[in-house]
Amino acid sequence: MASAALSVANGSIQGNGKTFAGFSEYSGLRSTSVPLRRIGASDEIFSMVAYRTSLAAASSATSRKVQPVEAKIKVAINGFGRIGRNFLRCWHGRENSPLDVIAINDTGGVKQASHLLKYDSTLGIFDADVKPEGDAAISVDGKVIKVVSDRNPSNLPWKELGIDLVIEGTGVFVDREGAGKHIQAGAKKVLITAPGKGDIPTYVVGVNADLYSPDEPIISNASCTTNCLAPFVKVLDNKFGIIKGTMTTTHSYTGDQRLLDASHRDLRRARAAALNIVPTSTGAAKAVALVLPNLKGKLNGIALRVPTPNVSVVDLVVQVSKKTFAEEVNAAFRETAEKELKGILSVCDEPLVSVDFRCSDVSSTVDASLTMVMGDDMVKVIAWYDNEWGYSQRVVDLADIVAANWK
Repeated sequence: MASAALSVANGSIQGNGKTFAGFSEYSGLRSTSVPLRRIGASDEIFSMVAYRTSLAAASSATSRKVQPVEAKIKVAINGFGRIGRNFLRCWHGRENSPLDVIAINDTGGVKQASHLLKYDSTLGIFDADVKPEGDAAISVDGKVIKVVSDRNPSNLPWKELGIDLVIEGTGVFVDREGAGKHIQAGAKKVLITAPGKGDIPTYVVGVNADLYSPDEPIISNASCTTNCLAPFVKVLDNKFGIIKGTMTTTHSYTGDQRLLDASHRDLRRARAAALNIVPTSTGAAKAVALVLPNLKGKLNGIALRVPTPNVSVVDLVVQVSKKTFAEEVNAAFRETAEKELKGILSVCDEPLVSVDFRCSDVSSTVDASLTMVMGDDMVKVIAWYDNEWGYSQRVVDLADIVAANWK
């Protein structure tokens, strides 16, 4: 696997109560597959938002040298849409990954898979040699990845290919019955890139991924919004005690909406995505309780889908039990972002807009100038997130944790 064009800080990942060295680095804003510029003279925001740092380590005082991984687990991607392709780019940009992506299940076939991976309206042109290899595989910098096409996971050749882990990226097979079809087909484990249904364990890197149990064959990486919300909510609850609160995510439109007015089970999502602000539901706030159980019943929220293709922003308002003020709240975020949530949470002091957070590696970036405290117990926090790239980085991280705890 080819490494990214540029690499920076080394890091470590936590899993099952242990810290594992040897995990790879982000490509992020430094990847030449993403034609972005640095942000003026602000070294702070560039380093906070773009640089790869340690992910969920209990201590990040010293960085470790990346070591080669002796054995890699074989990975298949089911569904080569927005998250599937972002995942592959994120994985490709890491060095010494414990993952070996060897197969993709995509109904579009080889030609579409290779073209859409290479050319992306949001990410730009992928800085890799991507091309079809016959009619059954694609090549990424010489790495041949088999492409199969079957809508029924039970029919996929996972046993024949020796697949260890399936990245379930269709958004369809999100319960035990659906995701379990990959197990029936011969895969050993499944990581769902969406909120899981039923009793499927949910993990958010930096929040509860250290509790990962290798005995679980099917797990969920939650949603992009939960990955943004949970880290800074954890800080607020630990430092100030959350009594209750509401959340609104102003979210870029997604493939689940209609380009022009057309039938949809959600009558608001049926309306033209690029022409409207579309109020809709989100389970992100409630889902925080899956990774922070003490917050069960304390948070709720909605989503406003807006006419932008990528990057979203969370607006959280909570009542806290400890009296505080805005500067103290931001100080808590800064401290945590430099320590246990380094690489997951960052703080921005620049007057930026959504496009500036495109391809941000972190899960959430608190906009410090917008933090407010009303009275002394009502706290408002605004946090940006790249709902595709940042989320996909966390999927790779969680897959790395699965690999590190493989059994």
